[in-house]
Amino acid sequence: MSTAYLTLSQTQQNNNVNNPDSLQGQLQVRWFDLELVIGLDANADGELSWAEVNARIPAIKEFAFEHITISTTNKSTKQRCNLTIADDIQTDMHFDEGYLVLSFQSDCLLSDSSGKENIIDINYSAIFDQDGDHKLLVNADLFKQHFSGVIDAQNHSFSIEPENNPILNVIRTYIYQGVLHIFKGTDHILFLCALLLTCVLQRRDKQWQADPDTRKVLKHTAWIVTAFTLAHSITLTATAMDLIVPSSHWVEFGIALSVMLTALNNIWPLVLRLGWITFGFGLLHGMGFAGVLGELGIAKEQKLLSVLSFNLGVEVGQLMILAVVMPLLFFAAKRHWYQRFGMQAASALIALMALKWCVERL
Repeated sequence: MSTAYLTLSQTQQNNNVNNPDSLQGQLQVRWFDLELVIGLDANADGELSWAEVNARIPAIKEFAFEHITISTTNKSTKQRCNLTIADDIQTDMHFDEGYLVLSFQSDCLLSDSSGKENIIDINYSAIFDQDGDHKLLVNADLFKQHFSGVIDAQNHSFSIEPENNPILNVIRTYIYQGVLHIFKGTDHILFLCALLLTCVLQRRDKQWQADPDTRKVLKHTAWIVTAFTLAHSITLTATAMDLIVPSSHWVEFGIALSVMLTALNNIWPLVLRLGWITFGFGLLHGMGFAGVLGELGIAKEQKLLSVLSFNLGVEVGQLMILAVVMPLLFFAAKRHWYQRFGMQAASALIALMALKWCVERL
């Protein structure tokens, strides 16, 4: 994932009303993203030198001034802040990728002359044209509270309001990101669909037939979904909290393999009771969810809350998928074509897609 980071804090002025606290911050952007936008590798040799970076410092600063604006609002008056970016360029690493670090000061005042705290508005527009999945993770320690938010291609702004509850903001932000990820996670969606394709059927005389017992079908579906939910919730939380540190390479390969094996099992059924198989594969998928959450970033002061909210968002997205898929499967299950070749054809397509992922991820 393409993720940038913005951290904000306040310069301490000893609560002097005549000299109120101002805003300072740090912006971190991947070198790879900067190369896409402004070009840094002058000799195109695939390696970035400090000489090349120093030659592009004016362009880097212009990029920052153009794509990030911070404003304060008080008593319906909005004022754009002037940013002063430090000349010393630093680097950092996130998930084995290099990042440019820009430190800046601003003339933003966190409160007015009467001591009333201002609303801080952040607008960010970089990288989205090059990568629609790009995100800016905002972490701010202001007003003796911690605020966290995500700016993405759908919403280019984030407001820090002193009177708002930062905990509720974290919950809203990470639930939304969880829902967003499940819809973008094609491998997770196809795994769930592969499991559901046979939930409306029963195996008799080596043939798939429609299951006439709707209550049984719903019970079976609920068990499958519950097993998947419990499994990925366990490993998502454990991985995101650094209790386990799996290899992301093998996790992604294992997820693809789980999709393929589940789809093939629909065509040549060896396992008819899918609950424990679903639970086992769900553990892998939870580690995959945690990898995305890790790249997205976790609110520092509400780490567990961020994880739980993200997980809840994943469950909400999963239920939305169920609400669409299950009525279609109930309708199709009564058709002879679905029992004889429809389910098998859908499973074969899923298996082929998963095989492609396995090759790519190995």
